Amino acid sequence: MSVSRRGFLAVAGGAGALLALAACGQAAPAPAAPGAGSSAGSSSAAPAGPWTFTDDRGKKIDLPRRPARVVAQVGSAAALWDFGVRPIAIFGPHRLKSGERDPQVGNVDITKVTGLGNVWDEFNVEQYISLQPELLVSSMYVKGTLWYVPEKSKDTIEQVAPTAGIMLTGQSATQVIEKYAELARSLGADLDAPEVSSARTRFEAANGELKKISETGLKVLMMSGGPDTMWVVNPPEYPDIKHLTETGLDVVTPDKVDDGGFFQSLSWENADKYDADVILYDSRTQALKLEEMMKKPTFAKLPAVRAGHVYPWRAEAPFSYQGYADYLEELVANLKKAGEAS
Repeated sequence: MSVSRRGFLAVAGGAGALLALAACGQAAPAPAAPGAGSSAGSSSAAPAGPWTFTDDRGKKIDLPRRPARVVAQVGSAAALWDFGVRPIAIFGPHRLKSGERDPQVGNVDITKVTGLGNVWDEFNVEQYISLQPELLVSSMYVKGTLWYVPEKSKDTIEQVAPTAGIMLTGQSATQVIEKYAELARSLGADLDAPEVSSARTRFEAANGELKKISETGLKVLMMSGGPDTMWVVNPPEYPDIKHLTETGLDVVTPDKVDDGGFFQSLSWENADKYDADVILYDSRTQALKLEEMMKKPTFAKLPAVRAGHVYPWRAEAPFSYQGYADYLEELVANLKKAGEAS
């Protein structure tokens, strides 16, 4: 038996003991997150009636009552939060090294939720069990694989509470937003609340502006940078980029993609492989910063870079009307600047 296999059994065995205690009613009461109050659950108290939801794995979840104690990966938490659902705990990047909020967490108040993990492969299973969750929600890039749920403890985590997966790959942003809206409504959110309705109106208006810009023929390259590599992303694989192309925006599609289909890897010496009027760069914390990319000679000489038409790509905007209204309004403003200068 391999060391990794032995390690997995050790983790699963320890968590299994905790599960047994919880099943016997001997688990410790769920600790409140710093600053958390009685409103830390979903947007309203769970009713006595049954609850059902079918996720993007085709998995139908049937529960005797609507779950109130929801745990979510930060991207899912950010979407649900904007619709009015308040998870009790989150996992995935939510706090920067400086202690400030990670942009990926959206509008979630991280002082009122428990953090179960902040980096890849980090998930505090024992703490998760102690919270007595009723539902775990995460997105999926690969069908059946919940984002940021560690493979080593997946089986144990899925024994604790039902899980719901929302598919990202191959979907447009609108489809993903609608799925999160469906889930939020089932969890008690009011989709006609003023803040949701206002955000939907902004989202639709920004879409209209984007369609007008698309008619000008601007060509856009979307990419992410690493120390030795420039990744040109493949539009059909990303919900936000698929949304942009469906509005008519001309986004570069690489002529060859790496295994997995998400992007094409280029050395920085080949950064000039594709022509573009505008470059949108990955602004996430793990990606190379613009000032570092500017030190790459080939990148710095690109026409779009020399013209100053380089803008952030908010690669993990929350899949809510509010998140995408913010994302598209910023993008429209930047593309208008590029269009006026060309």
